[in-house]
Amino acid sequence: MSTAPPVYAFVRPLRPWLTQCEEMLGRFAGGHAPQVSGPATDTLRAGGKRVRPLMVFCSSARDEDDRAALVTAAAAVELVHMATLVHDDLIDGATTRRGLPTVARVHGATAAINVGDFLFARAFAELSRVGSPAAVAALADAALDLALGEMDQQRAAGDLNLGVDAYMARCRRKTGALFAVACRLGGLLSGASDEAQLRLASFGSHVGVAFQILDDILDLAGSPAEMGKRRGTDILSGTVTLPQILAIAEEPSLGNEIGRVAAGGDGLDALCDRLAAHPGTAKARRRALDEVQRATALLDGDIGGADADALREVAAGAVQRLA
Repeated sequence: MSTAPPVYAFVRPLRPWLTQCEEMLGRFAGGHAPQVSGPATDTLRAGGKRVRPLMVFCSSARDEDDRAALVTAAAAVELVHMATLVHDDLIDGATTRRGLPTVARVHGATAAINVGDFLFARAFAELSRVGSPAAVAALADAALDLALGEMDQQRAAGDLNLGVDAYMARCRRKTGALFAVACRLGGLLSGASDEAQLRLASFGSHVGVAFQILDDILDLAGSPAEMGKRRGTDILSGTVTLPQILAIAEEPSLGNEIGRVAAGGDGLDALCDRLAAHPGTAKARRRALDEVQRATALLDGDIGGADADALREVAAGAVQRLA
């Protein structure tokens, strides 16, 4: 699977930056004990769109004097993202990620914990070399939000009475936080004002929430070949998502059906088809689009030297995935 982000015009001048980031990720993941470096390198090679590094660069002034720090920050954010994927797959019992076996499936639970911890440690070790305590603190705050969001998800497992507000709060922590810090680091390391950094972070948070809602929709409606995993993994793991919440609100009997299938009953594909076509999922899609609109509205204010047009394109990528 390709590691390249969508090929928009604004990406072309960033290709050297993205290439440098990819090379740095390879160095950070490799060169250590094979028990962790091997699976970490395999996770890296499995691919990804590298949206978070792209957001770091687009939120910066792209000054060559800041390039080394920005590339390091972009790699650190991606390492944290990789760490969360390894841990999430273990927690969720996932067997595939991007069409390949997960670390937990191939190497076992202990190895998955160790590899995720290794990637987290590498992220902070390398970011600390940039010499910006504020950057390290920002990524630490985001990592805390990620952990709290995962705890929120575990506490709510199987709770078909979960409300929209609780779901959105979970999304802001579990997904929005890392998008937000990617944008904030781009501004911070380019000398943007505190106001601009906060605006960029808010932009990233809204885009991240839109991406999470979309992923939850695609878990029901997406193609397994394109997603790299089977449909309905959220249902099987007891993760209650916005499409489920809104569908149950309109048709309460669906709660019993979701609970039955989650408990090991037959009919997962049929249930996914039903939920994918449900008006509740259409409402969830509109909610994601609203998040994108809120994000782009923020770009009309002070965003330092960030590339507003490029950030709009990044946000538009979420909309295109919803088409």
